[in-house]
Order: sequence, then C-alpha cells, then structure tokens
Amino acid sequence: MTLRPFNRRFFMAGTAGLAGAAVLSGCAPGSTPTDQPSAPAPSDIATDPASMGDLELVVWDQEVRGSQNDSLVALNKAFQDKYPNITIKRLSQGTDDLKAQVTLALSGNDVPDVVQVNNARGDMGQFVKAGQLVDLSPYATAYKWEERFSPSVLSKVRYSADSTTFGEGNLYGLPQTGEIVGIFYSTKKLESIGGKEPETWDDYFSLLDKAMAAGEQPMVLGNIEKWPALHVYGPLQGYFVAADEVVKLGMGNAGASWTDEPNTAAMDKFQEWGEKKYLGTSPNGLDYDPAWTEFTKGTGVFLPGGSWLGTDMEATMKDDLHFMAPPPSKEGKLATTGGTGIPFSVPAKAKNIDAAAAYIDFITNDDAMQIIADNGGMPVLRTKELAPASGVQKEIFEAFDDVSNNGTLLPYLDYATPSFSDTAGQGLQEVLGAQKTGAEVLKAFEDDYTKFTGA
Repeated sequence: MTLRPFNRRFFMAGTAGLAGAAVLSGCAPGSTPTDQPSAPAPSDIATDPASMGDLELVVWDQEVRGSQNDSLVALNKAFQDKYPNITIKRLSQGTDDLKAQVTLALSGNDVPDVVQVNNARGDMGQFVKAGQLVDLSPYATAYKWEERFSPSVLSKVRYSADSTTFGEGNLYGLPQTGEIVGIFYSTKKLESIGGKEPETWDDYFSLLDKAMAAGEQPMVLGNIEKWPALHVYGPLQGYFVAADEVVKLGMGNAGASWTDEPNTAAMDKFQEWGEKKYLGTSPNGLDYDPAWTEFTKGTGVFLPGGSWLGTDMEATMKDDLHFMAPPPSKEGKLATTGGTGIPFSVPAKAKNIDAAAAYIDFITNDDAMQIIADNGGMPVLRTKELAPASGVQKEIFEAFDDVSNNGTLLPYLDYATPSFSDTAGQGLQEVLGAQKTGAEVLKAFEDDYTKFTGA
C-alpha cells in the first residue's frame, strides 16, 4: 500500500482507545473547566524571530510520509537559513506513536515547543479541557491568520476554553494541508452508460440507476474497517441536511438531532443503496485498499472517497480518472465532508512560545503553501492557484478551494463524541448488511450524541 498523508484512514483506527480515555478523564461538555493558561495581548507578542536570541526550538511532528516529510524538511531549512539564531530540534514519528507520546508529555514539564495535535475531541479537545495548549487567538491577531485562513478551515481548530463547544471560540492550532471527500469517476464507464458528470444530486441518483440497469456496479466501497462508509454517508447527509446542522452533529455540539426528517431522508437513501447493492454485493466484506484498487481496474462507475486516493489511482487510470465535489445541497450550497492535515499547536508549558508561534506562522504562510505544492502536497491555502496544470489533482485542488472558501467543509462524523467513530462505523455497516434499519441506527447515533452533549 502506498503511504498517504494523514487522514481518516489512519486516525480512526485509534479512536476506541481515546473513547476510554475520555470516560476516565470525564471531560464531556458541561463538566467543570480546568483553568486555562492566560493569553498575552497581541501588542506584547514578539513576532521577529531574529530578535529572540539564540534558542533551540523543539518540534514534534508526524510528517513522515513522502511529500509531507519533504515539505517540512524544506521549510525547516528555510526557517533556519532566515533565522540562524534558532536551531530546530525535530522529532518525527508515526501518527500513533506521536499520539501516545504527546498524551504523556503534556501532563508533565518536558514538552516540545511545537507539536502536531489531532483536532478531534479525543485529542485536542481533551488537551484544551486540561489547559495543556496555548490559546493562539492573540497570535492570530498579531499575524493576521484570520485574514489568511477561511472561517471553514479555522473552525476545525477552534474550541471554547472548557472544550464544550467545538468549531467556535479560541484557536489552538494551524494546519498546513487540506483534504476533501468527493466523488471519483471513470469517464469511460460514465460514457458507456450514456452519462456525463452530474450537476445535481438528482442527476447522480439517476446515473446510479442507469449504471445498475447497464450491468455496471454503480459505486465502489470497501467497508471491513467500518470507517470508510462514513465517507459515503457524510456527503450524502450534506445534501439532505442543512450545513449548520451537520456541523453541530459532527462536532458534538448541542442543538441538533440525528432523528429529524432531513437526517432520516439521508439514512433512507443510504439504506436504499445498500438494499439495491449500489455499493457492491458485499461492501462490508471488502477491505478499503482492495476496493479502490478494484475501481482502478474497471470495477464500478463512481467511487466516493477522499482526496488522498488521487495520486495512487491516477497512476493506474491516467486521464480516465476524474474527481468532483458533490453537487450542491438542497440549500443550493456546496457542502461535503473535509478537513485538514493535523494542526500544529503549542503546549502551555513550552519554553519558547513566541518562537513557536512564529515558526507556525512561517510554515503556514503563502510561501510555505508553494513549497508544499512543489513537494506534492495539497496546501490548505492558495489551493486553486497552486493546483497542477491538469489531471485529477487539478480537479481535487480546485474542489477543495471551492468548498473551503465558498461552501462548508463538513466535519468528519467521528469528531462528534469520543465514542462516535465506533457508533457510526458499526451502525452504517449494519445498515449496509441489513442487520438493522436506518431508523434503528439513527436512534443509536442520537443516544451517543445526546449522552455526550447532555441534551
């Protein structure tokens, strides 16, 4: 398997352990907040690294794969060349190893200055609740980050100080890269059934019917791991359900419901896809990687999936492979599941907080986006501008730019609660396998959500 950037493929495998940690730490919304470290006024922040004296900046990251590592190596060199008074001491390791080390380190005194922290409730939310991360809001003012980043992107790294609310409030990190879940398709297969790229969801539903009638598998899904079905259901939910409601549900914020009419309509359609075998005869019996590999070899017309699959599939399919953001929602707006790479944060006990913030600013500025793109990554900013000249990556870059700036990047549904990845993954698998009805699964979703939010 070709290693790809951090994404839901890697994150969700470790969520069950995080759920247990959440129960032990008792940090559901409504519990007593931990005292947060005080934040400096923007005017008191030193923003010129050259004036900070000789120091060692300790950076922990998980950028170990291909373009990720190449980009950060280049950026670290550029930073040190510009500011020779600062020496970067980098510790780079796999996602799971870093996750374990950060959890232990942040409760002690020997912490890095900069660390990548997953922004889901089970990680960043826990650390915010414990007062273990710096609120970067004053730095956002000093460096004008809110002018650089779209609100949709910054919402993925915002929490209230007590971690009750996810998506609003203080800022606890900045990402470098983006990702989006959309629809891959084969032009040859689409033309063979007399179709063209769908402009509306009704067009898409009709093309699925045409594919089945023509003896083609409409969509491809490998769902043994359970989480892949969330990348089919999430964009579908984004069509039926208002974006602000999906954000509340997906971020575990009170005020929404999984069992209302729009969510029921989305689940009914998903259940229909399972009953009609539109996702294959046995999607729950197929692994994720073999599924998209089968798609590259001619199985299926469409493959709902994440942007990280583009490079591997294009190597086989060449110009036959295309990608599109899902059509506009019932509200007439662009909305689909998406997010960012793991954000860079600053521990509350870091020795060099101003230098750490300056480093984060440097590796996320406009020049950094160019370096990331030059090394094969998808930058979270200037994405359309820095897109390749042609091919599926150009389409992926443009789709992310369009949704993140003109629509809504809906949260990955596993963000919702520390246990929701298990609840949702199991539930969607049971719907596809006809073990439970959509209504029964939505009830389980609602129970998990309301237990966490206290609603």
